[in-house]
Amino acid sequence: MWFSRNDCFSDGVMKTDMDTKSGPDEDMDALNARLQSLEAEERIEWLAEKFEGRILATTSFGLQAAVMLKLLKDHAPGIPVVFIDTGYLFAETYRFADLLQEELGFEVQVYAPLVTAARQEALHGKQWEEGSEGMDHYARVHKIEPMNRALQELGADVWISGLRRSQSSARSERGFAEKQSRTLKGYPIVDWDDEKVERFIRDHGLPRHPLAAAGYVTMGDWHSTRPGSKSSRESTRFNGEKYECGLHLNSGQQDFQI
Repeated sequence: MWFSRNDCFSDGVMKTDMDTKSGPDEDMDALNARLQSLEAEERIEWLAEKFEGRILATTSFGLQAAVMLKLLKDHAPGIPVVFIDTGYLFAETYRFADLLQEELGFEVQVYAPLVTAARQEALHGKQWEEGSEGMDHYARVHKIEPMNRALQELGADVWISGLRRSQSSARSERGFAEKQSRTLKGYPIVDWDDEKVERFIRDHGLPRHPLAAAGYVTMGDWHSTRPGSKSSRESTRFNGEKYECGLHLNSGQQDFQI
């Protein structure tokens, strides 16, 4: 089984008659207070109902992606799930993606860069090796633009992500919801620590990413991710120069909604 651009967890039809340029007008303090009062499962159900027809979720098929995918499958099966395929993921990640979809019985919607990996390298070289400016440009082309396109094409201005506070110092102060430009983002498991994540995986018998056994504590592109320890997790991405790839930061692009 491989990926489909038109399927999600169910056969529900997404509404697309909304204006993606005008993000949801929400009282963020009230929204965060509401989500804080709920358990993760209830947060997902509540967000799915409140923003029906204008919401999507994402997965990276990373080390702990099975947790959010299982929660979405059980509590919001109608939400489309988007996978950004940079063209530079580990072979193990692609195989893990196939396994998880088969185990959970769904298909993600794949969005890829408008330029192939081969063309990008031929024209611009290995930008991830060219310092901050090169890495930022790489992220815009291979991650941020495809994600922005997914939001626009699916008619969504609300985005559910499995981001967690314990993953990095940059995420330690994140709320349960926040605005990123014109898009509202919800983080149902932002308050889960590593122990709770591991317990959920064990209790539900979920598959594990094969590279977890090889010492990887984070997961991204093969050229920018290396093994490490949880105590030094932030140093395992982008040669320790940064942790965020750009998807969870304001893009700074005026014509983007993220």
